[in-house]
Amino acid sequence: MEKTIISEGRTTNEAIEKGLKQLRVSKDKVEIKVLENEEKRSFFSILAPRVVKVEMKLKETINEHKEKEIKPKKVIELSEEEQTTAQENVKKFMEEILKELPEDTTYNIIKTKQGLNVEILNKNLGFLIGYRGETLYAFQNILSAIASKGIDKKVRVILDIEGYKEKREKTLEELATKVAKTVIKTRKPVKLEPMQAYERKIIHSALQQNSKVETESIGEEPNRRIVVSLRKTK
Repeated sequence: MEKTIISEGRTTNEAIEKGLKQLRVSKDKVEIKVLENEEKRSFFSILAPRVVKVEMKLKETINEHKEKEIKPKKVIELSEEEQTTAQENVKKFMEEILKELPEDTTYNIIKTKQGLNVEILNKNLGFLIGYRGETLYAFQNILSAIASKGIDKKVRVILDIEGYKEKREKTLEELATKVAKTVIKTRKPVKLEPMQAYERKIIHSALQQNSKVETESIGEEPNRRIVVSLRKTK
């Protein structure tokens, strides 16, 4: 889709309406600049057909929002030495924190070129997961900061607790399918509750290939959420 067009009409409003139909967007999605106004007509052009020209430029579009969210971040690779340093940093921290966790809690740390995968195992760690994983993600950020100590790069840590993320991913995929069916049936958009960026990405990905609906992220963190609506026909 073109991002900038020139639209013509007998009046400014008519030119704008034609442009909006061509771009298939609402007025709040474009920047409008009048190039030729019906008021500015010379004596010699008074008998010529009245034409108003407006330049219409798309603001950041829904698809751009979605692409930004789904597009993977630039991958930072760690050397073997950096991986080992990051692992030792987290291991030292985990040995201390383990004293405060329920008995029989265990953990695994797997090194990768992109960072560390940390898994904590114990069925009684709901308090460490929190509502919708909020505590888990906060803890993940803490581990990332700890892992990066003494390393010039930010170490990416992926934390999971008792398989929570896999279960949550399945729940979100099922939710996406259910909401899509509702939108198609009612022909009305559905706004989901605020989610972490990681969870929004799951929804976007689950519906990316659906030819009947589209997704858009709206709002600011931490209240950013997804709206699922009927896909605009071309």
